[in-house]
Amino acid sequence: MAENGEEKLLAVARHIAKTLGQNDTMADDILQIFSNFDGRFSREKLSEKMVDDNNPRGCAALERAVNSLDRQISQYVALDHPIWAHTADSSAFLDVIDDLIRTMRDWEPMAAEKSVSACLVRADDLMHQAMFRVGDEFRSLMDRGAESFELNRSHHESTGNLSFDSDDDNEENEDGLLHNGADLDHQIPVAQPVTDYDIVIDALPSGTVSDLHEIAKRMVAAGFVKECSHVYSTCRREFLEESISRLGLQKLSIDEVQKMPWQELEDEIERWIKAANVALRILFPSERRLCDRVFFGFSSAADLSFMEVCRGSTIQLLNFADAVAIGSRSPERLFKVLDVFETLRDLMPEFDSVFSDQYCLVLRNEAVTIWKRLGEAIRGIFMELENLIRRDPAKAAVPGGGLHPITRYVMNYLRAACRSRQTLEQVFDESNAVVPSNKLDDRRASSSSMSVQMAWIMELLESNLEMKSKIYRDSALCSVFMMNNGRYIVQKVKDSELESLLGDDWIRKHNAKVRQYCTNYQRSSWNKIIGTLKLDNSSLASNAIAKSMKEKIKSFNAQFEDVCKTQSSWIVFDEQLREEMRISVSRLLLPAYRNFIGRLQCMPEIGRNTDRLIRYNPEDIEARINELFEGNNGSSGVRK
Repeated sequence: MAENGEEKLLAVARHIAKTLGQNDTMADDILQIFSNFDGRFSREKLSEKMVDDNNPRGCAALERAVNSLDRQISQYVALDHPIWAHTADSSAFLDVIDDLIRTMRDWEPMAAEKSVSACLVRADDLMHQAMFRVGDEFRSLMDRGAESFELNRSHHESTGNLSFDSDDDNEENEDGLLHNGADLDHQIPVAQPVTDYDIVIDALPSGTVSDLHEIAKRMVAAGFVKECSHVYSTCRREFLEESISRLGLQKLSIDEVQKMPWQELEDEIERWIKAANVALRILFPSERRLCDRVFFGFSSAADLSFMEVCRGSTIQLLNFADAVAIGSRSPERLFKVLDVFETLRDLMPEFDSVFSDQYCLVLRNEAVTIWKRLGEAIRGIFMELENLIRRDPAKAAVPGGGLHPITRYVMNYLRAACRSRQTLEQVFDESNAVVPSNKLDDRRASSSSMSVQMAWIMELLESNLEMKSKIYRDSALCSVFMMNNGRYIVQKVKDSELESLLGDDWIRKHNAKVRQYCTNYQRSSWNKIIGTLKLDNSSLASNAIAKSMKEKIKSFNAQFEDVCKTQSSWIVFDEQLREEMRISVSRLLLPAYRNFIGRLQCMPEIGRNTDRLIRYNPEDIEARINELFEGNNGSSGVRK
């Protein structure tokens, strides 16, 4: 009923205008009086029903309105200075645009009428002119804001107090931007060392942001969302890409990264880590905040613009990480690949929060994909380490049965890798069946994937060392080699995260192996010598016994001299093990030797020839034993 009453009221007003209006101008004046009197009598509503085949006055009113808007818009479009340089001009221009938008919207339902359609075509052309100019003003406002940022930054950099550029001598100063001042809405960001990533940059003054919002509101209302987004994203993208460039990160293709020498790539990874943290924790959130303020109330436009601003820089960062992931699997690259993996992993919450809208979904998914690819690369590097151990040839024997280079390399490598234990456990837990179950008999269901991986590499290393030990023709030296390398392995395990990964049972088992190698050495080196000292308790005549003992002491002297001469070049690198072996040999040999020479000295058949036969007294024997396992240069051959 209310609608019917209002319609009747409007009909009465239109009738009065038609009756009293002697011409179109007088009718329009009467309509304007009604419009000023009551908001229900808007000119559009009063004119709406006055257009029919027999009454062209409504179309004439539309045409006059378009003519008036044309004069006003043309006036502003023709200005040779920025409209937003003066508040009065910008406000008036926005009002004209509002009138044009409102006129086109109100008359759109009658676009089927030829006369109305023609006027709307003119109005649409005016709208394009207005949007073209307002788009230029939008760009100009953003450029002036960026220029003020540059001037501020240049001023502070010239003082030497601040630096946004990469500096190899002072890397702490290349991480990002901070506000200089307490009022975040009015201060321009300048370069500062970053110690806290909980920072938001306001790259444009608050007044500029407000002006941009007013322009964006009109462009969205007029249906020029994409055009507005394009202007905005083009300006902000340039700023963002320059900011990341100033962090020292080069724009490199995946192919260029893969061809880069490793030393250069290591340096580039360090720069990438800093740039990625600043971008995801400071620059991107700040751009998101600015987008939301400029396009407040238009979430879809804000999301689209933000994606266009950040897409290029995000792809640049992700492409670098991807190049690292699909690059060489050489074991020495593990630690830098771990750095990239951990950086991307730690930034995943930022990817989820900053790129949460539908437009950015593809960027977020790409980040997850490359992060997982880095995990695959890490597992691939460990597979390459396994292959390196398997393929390491048994060419030349290590002098003196000392530590083999592959033992030092693998153990120090694993110790260093285990410093990133948490990350590696995460990587290996995501992999299925890292090690074949038939390779590790003591594998337990409770073992982590990483502990199984470490145990498997240890088994490969031991097998490789056993193969290398066969190069030694002397079985005693073969045992010394295995004992040295086994002891080194156990010590490295006990002094690192490997101990908790492999467990006490593993350590006990391998300590037992080292003891067995010691026993094998003694048997190979000294059992035959001790056998020459065995006393003959047969019923031979005393002359025959004396003759036998003379031969035995001569044989002992020769064998002992030969063993000491040979084994003086052998090495036992571990000081404690070296001392234990000397004590063990002395305890085995000296009692038998003392007993033998005591019996020899008591035989009258030998007489005064005893001193000539006994070349070493027990003290000499012990002294010679204490000279063993030092190596040719007298060094203990300790290895780190």
